[in-house]
Amino acid sequence: MKAIGIVANPASGKDIRRLVSHATVVDNHEKINIVERIILAAQSLGVQKVYMMPDTYQIGRKVEDNLKTSKELELTIEILDMRLTGSYQDSAEAARLMVLLGVGCVIVMGGDGTCRAVAKCIEDIPFIGLSTGTNNVYPQMIEGTVVGMAAAIMASDLKEVRKVACTKDKRIEIYKNGEFIDIALVDVVISTSLYVGAKAIWHFDEIMKVLVTRANPASIGFSAIVGCLTRVTPEDDFGIAIDLNEAGRGYMCPIAAGILKEIRIDAPCRFDVGERYSYEPVQRGMIALDGEREIKFNKGDVFEFKLTRQGPMHVNVQKAITYAQDKGFFKIETR
Repeated sequence: MKAIGIVANPASGKDIRRLVSHATVVDNHEKINIVERIILAAQSLGVQKVYMMPDTYQIGRKVEDNLKTSKELELTIEILDMRLTGSYQDSAEAARLMVLLGVGCVIVMGGDGTCRAVAKCIEDIPFIGLSTGTNNVYPQMIEGTVVGMAAAIMASDLKEVRKVACTKDKRIEIYKNGEFIDIALVDVVISTSLYVGAKAIWHFDEIMKVLVTRANPASIGFSAIVGCLTRVTPEDDFGIAIDLNEAGRGYMCPIAAGILKEIRIDAPCRFDVGERYSYEPVQRGMIALDGEREIKFNKGDVFEFKLTRQGPMHVNVQKAITYAQDKGFFKIETR
């Protein structure tokens, strides 16, 4: 049975940056519309079952009700049987169950943080990140119909499609005092902040250091700070670390939607895939991973940040669909 999984995070795009910038809001009603388009497109190309993460807004249930009412639903939608915590752990647990259920592709609707949570559990299942969060760098803005088509292609019997359309992304593995504790897909931000509060970091005067797997001035947020200095593509086998301080050179950086700010940056430090970047704090603080505060530290702790190619099996949607077209995937055999 051809099956795909959908992790639709109802909390994505609702952090403090929505209040202090001019970011686009993707509300839960629109998320329902997007999921409907994904499912209908996937159904048309042979997907027989969709597993969905349960959530407090009941996105999956509402999608199922809407498509049954319109008499468009032919495949089976199964809401995963799992206990909700109202945290990122829901996304991670849903992904873990989807892997066990043998889905051919997992679609994640959220921001960088949601993609990071899923990436911890996704192993080598093809992964499509669809942006519905804030300051997204990892997931992309793609029409739901196209996402559904690509997911169906990845779940199909089409030979060689993974080889052609998928790449293993980079990630930064975080080690504290010699112990592996977490990962980041896009950026690690070290700050003097001592409180979690709103998970997203907003006060840029608290930031001491930024490490990235990718950077471009055409994005938004912490990786764009690096991007205004130098570019790093997902294909490059290296990352960049920078220090932020008043002695550095000033750059005008797009730190949030509609907001550019002068940031003073020291010279960049490159670290290659397989290499560890060491850091020993001289004061207490907090580390944010992909925009969310996660790790507290004290003076005397020792951190190592290792860049690897053990990230998600990222699907290039355009390559997947183009390859399928080349192989006649969309052709209908007439009698």
